[in-house]
Amino acid sequence: MRWQMSGGWWRLSATLAIMILIVGVGVGSGVSPVAAADGEQIVLYVAPSGDDRWSGRRPEAEAGRTDGPVASLQRALELVRQQRQQTPARAQAPVTIVLRGGVYFLKEPIVLTPEHAGTSETPLRIQAYQGEQPVLSGGRRLTGWTSSGAAPPSRWYVDIPEVKAGQWYFRHLWVNGRQAVRARHPNQGLLTVAELPDVKADTPWNQGQKRFRFRDGDLKCWPTLAQAEIVVFNRWVESRLPIVGCDDKERLLEFGKRSVFRLEPGDPFYLEHCREVMDAPGEWFLDRGTGRLEYLSRPGETLGECEIIAPVLSQLVRMVGDPAKGRWVEHVHWHGITFAHNEWYFPEVSKRGREVGGFAQAAIEVPGAVYAEGVRHCSFDQCTFKQLGTYALELSRGCSHNQIRRCNFTDLGAGGIKIGETVIRNTPAEQTSHNSVTDCTVRNGGCFFPSAVAIWIGQSSNNRIAHCEIADFYYTGISIGWTWGYGQSLAGGNIVEHNHVHHIGRKSDGTGPLLSDMGGIYTLGRQEGTVIRNNLWHDIAALRYGGWGIYFDEGSTGIVAENNLVYNTTHGGFHQHYGRDNLVQNNIFAWARDHALQASRPENHTRFRFVRNIVVHRGEQFLAGNLDFHFVFDHNLYWRPDGDKLRFGNLTWQQWRDKGMDSHSRIADPQFRQLDKLDFRLSETSPARELGFRPFSLDHVGPRRSDKP
Repeated sequence: MRWQMSGGWWRLSATLAIMILIVGVGVGSGVSPVAAADGEQIVLYVAPSGDDRWSGRRPEAEAGRTDGPVASLQRALELVRQQRQQTPARAQAPVTIVLRGGVYFLKEPIVLTPEHAGTSETPLRIQAYQGEQPVLSGGRRLTGWTSSGAAPPSRWYVDIPEVKAGQWYFRHLWVNGRQAVRARHPNQGLLTVAELPDVKADTPWNQGQKRFRFRDGDLKCWPTLAQAEIVVFNRWVESRLPIVGCDDKERLLEFGKRSVFRLEPGDPFYLEHCREVMDAPGEWFLDRGTGRLEYLSRPGETLGECEIIAPVLSQLVRMVGDPAKGRWVEHVHWHGITFAHNEWYFPEVSKRGREVGGFAQAAIEVPGAVYAEGVRHCSFDQCTFKQLGTYALELSRGCSHNQIRRCNFTDLGAGGIKIGETVIRNTPAEQTSHNSVTDCTVRNGGCFFPSAVAIWIGQSSNNRIAHCEIADFYYTGISIGWTWGYGQSLAGGNIVEHNHVHHIGRKSDGTGPLLSDMGGIYTLGRQEGTVIRNNLWHDIAALRYGGWGIYFDEGSTGIVAENNLVYNTTHGGFHQHYGRDNLVQNNIFAWARDHALQASRPENHTRFRFVRNIVVHRGEQFLAGNLDFHFVFDHNLYWRPDGDKLRFGNLTWQQWRDKGMDSHSRIADPQFRQLDKLDFRLSETSPARELGFRPFSLDHVGPRRSDKP
């Protein structure tokens, strides 16, 4: 047996690995030996009270404080890397890194490379100590607050030298785990754009502006307006526009960035981060010039007793391999870890030439707080992603066969999960595919970038999203595809099943809608083999147009949507903009506000088949759009409870049928159990059964309680 230690590196033989288990795995550690082929396992401990000079072999410090857990996850990973490099492959052992409870404030992102990776027989596990909650934080605690002593709400302040020196700036603040509000006006609701002096009749729709005129009485040229920005909503995106000029007389604001698209009179907006409008509990302002942070306390808050955290890092973890060279980060498994406190903002124009204050769609350039590239056969299980200013988790280039299960995503500046890229990789090793997201909860996103998506799949195939709950986003719940039209696409074969998606566009607290052109699920491009089945979609609302349940947008092709229940949408349960050879069958669409269904762009091919569905609508317009009859409608059941007439485009029911549509369909009461209480179970005598409709149960949508993935 050899044991060498020098400068913190160590070497283990098989015998010593067993000794470490005997000494290091204490009662209540939550780590039981997981046998590799030869029965070995290595366990390392990390604790906020640890020391990176220690071995990490003990969960607690020795009485003499000469050994114990290491203080940082990165140090534990360095020990793993050294062990992997210095041990022959035949003698490798599984490694478990156990994090004790507490907050680990990171000075830089945790980095995992192929040198840390395991195999199926010798994986690397990073997990929480039993009964404890470790938090990997990209933030910093702010202390030393002083109160102005004014009447409630009390105004508190702290001076931050790094901010004054230009070395640090942040746009998020969490007080006792609750997002504080950058001072905004109005506190509730929105203002609207009055005029666009630079917009002409021929200004392209996708050309943004750097000025607009506000309405009389809405704003003033306050002293700190130069530190503020306008957040304006247009079409399906927001634009964050830093203010560089203000003219009170002309009621004109000038911005350092242009809007994403052409603005329109009436577009909603609000002012953010201006000291003069800081008037509500929970609001704050950070002065770049003085470095002073001010905060108006909420009821019951005494800042000397609160945990106040501001973000420092844009990313918390980077798992980076090189798929082009066949170098992978694989068989790394995270369990029970919390990831929190980060943010990202647009690069300065001088650094990257970016003069636009937003993104064309889905806040797509906002990175993931946990970023993966060249990652295979890894997992995140029962992890929490919260209090983040970005997307939470990103599986980028060359990520495959990874599992995200039983995780909780909440309080997100952007979206929850990104899978794939916007570019098409022609090398299979660099393509992202075969990942799964199961039994997860993704709620309360788009808090800083409202156009972000809860779960976004780009140029990526054969992924599965199942048994998730997705709620409280201002834009789309699930988005698949990144090819507009019928060109090359890698987004086929994705399965979306048994999910509960609700309160999209308008959150459950009543805020919104802010944006348009969205869906509970949104698709783009050719996607042969993609199936959307057995999902529940409801309460989807858009501002001006496009609050749909199932939305097949530009070029959507080869998709099957079946056994879905969609209700309470503003603009229809189903919409196809344009596409081909899609199948919409055996679904229930109910209680849309404007029209029940929509089909937009005419095309000279079979656009979609709509068969054996039940459609319930209070209004006259059951189908809106452009009716070229390059689609198939049949064996459907339609019902208007008041018994009044139905229209399909401008056609009556009989005229619609004279065009060859719905030849075998009926208008009749579906006989739901309690339609007024949203109980859509069918009676045994329902006429839908005679038309071939197959009843389906949604009792098991959303996360399952079982421990089985």
